[in-house]
Amino acid sequence: MSRLGISIAALFVMALLMYLPVWLAEPDETQRSKGLDALRPAYLAKNLTTTLYDENGKLNHQVFAKSMEHYDLLGFVLFEEPEYTVYVEENAPPWQVTANEGTLYNNNLIQLESDVIIKSLSQEDFVQTITTDFIKINLEAKTMASDQPVEIHGVEYVINSNGFKANLQTRKYELIDHVQTIYSPDR
Repeated sequence: MSRLGISIAALFVMALLMYLPVWLAEPDETQRSKGLDALRPAYLAKNLTTTLYDENGKLNHQVFAKSMEHYDLLGFVLFEEPEYTVYVEENAPPWQVTANEGTLYNNNLIQLESDVIIKSLSQEDFVQTITTDFIKINLEAKTMASDQPVEIHGVEYVINSNGFKANLQTRKYELIDHVQTIYSPDR
């Protein structure tokens, strides 16, 4: 190799050695603390009740929870024993949803887990209660879905299914994998 080639190679090695400490340096303390801050809730609340309205000022939903942890940097809220009241239309009766655990994301999507009960607050609705262990609810579209076993109770029937989709506004329900329907008019 010529002197020129050796000189150019030495120059590149020196430049590389100059930037090597920058590349190998550990993240500074502020970057590390931001990562840890994301894992800590921005605030905690006990026995919280929150009422949310849509852009037209109409009541959208209310939330009560035994405890709540708001993770602002991660974009979600964790609830212990949440109780949601979802308002569908102005004159329509609302739905009440309870569970042992819940997560509300910034895009108005709720995921509820463990002993989920969805109950119509109208005695005249075709579907009175829905029970499952997991459900997703879109508060804007007023839809809900589950891929877990569900039990749907009406006035004179019980439906078992391995998942379902529902639109609370149109009151349309779709069973994903129907298992059994029991009809008993003398209940």
